[in-house]
Amino acid sequence: MRLLALLGHSELTVTEVTQILGQSQPRVSRHLKLMCEAGLLDRFREGTWAFYRLTEKGQCAELAHLLVDLIPVDDPVYARDLERLEAIKASRAEAAAEYFRNNAANWSKIRSLYVPEAELEEAMAEILGHREIDDLLDVGTGTGRMLTLFAPRIKHGIGYDMSHEMLALARTNLDEAGARNCQVRLGDMYSLPMPNESVDVVLFHLVLHYADDPAAAIHESARLLRPGGEMLIVDFAPHGIEFLRTEHAHRRLGFSDQEVEHWLKIAGLDLDSTRHFAGTELTVTIWHAVNRKPARN
Repeated sequence: MRLLALLGHSELTVTEVTQILGQSQPRVSRHLKLMCEAGLLDRFREGTWAFYRLTEKGQCAELAHLLVDLIPVDDPVYARDLERLEAIKASRAEAAAEYFRNNAANWSKIRSLYVPEAELEEAMAEILGHREIDDLLDVGTGTGRMLTLFAPRIKHGIGYDMSHEMLALARTNLDEAGARNCQVRLGDMYSLPMPNESVDVVLFHLVLHYADDPAAAIHESARLLRPGGEMLIVDFAPHGIEFLRTEHAHRRLGFSDQEVEHWLKIAGLDLDSTRHFAGTELTVTIWHAVNRKPARN
């Protein structure tokens, strides 16, 4: 019950759980294994680490959350465990903040070249409308900003990224935002471990310019869209700012409307709208595509 309670508040590693509970690693691992086999917990590997959290879907998810909700909030053991959990979160937050401090100057320099991000986020929300979204995928989630932005209007959100540092920062941001319906995972945009037609919205927010093969990334995510599902690609229009390539690892210096539309068409998606936002030196484009194909057999 203590394990369920903790994992209902945050996804944790075995090491973190043992620190909180003061139990041995073998004992904690055994209980976690049993609850995973029972369908109460999900386990996700990230490099040499494994993260655990309450399962999110199905009858087992309902049972897991019901059990956690039945624990009295004034239970002294429960309260002490939550205090230790907050200490773990604070440690995470400090590590993430240090990473951000070390890189903030570079990010601020790039952000100064284009329109305020709040303007882009408002446009994205407007394009997707005000309907509730069941499942959202954020490819190259970075700090998890897109997940925290859309968390209030989605049932489930998942973000993938290849950077352990960014995932640590994203987890901290999701915890601070109380976005318990969202999670992040280590994953490759060219091979996402998700079944076909499993999400309603896919986001690529300022990530495709890092990709060696943007067309392949779009094609991989397109297979995940349910019929009627939507994809938003937010990225730079073509530009000639070379220091972004040499100093910030941008593989591509922007994309034209024609090539993005071509990639979407190959992936089986229809381009629905295109919007351009001109900044001081960079123009950001939002491409909105829809999956109008019928459901697969």
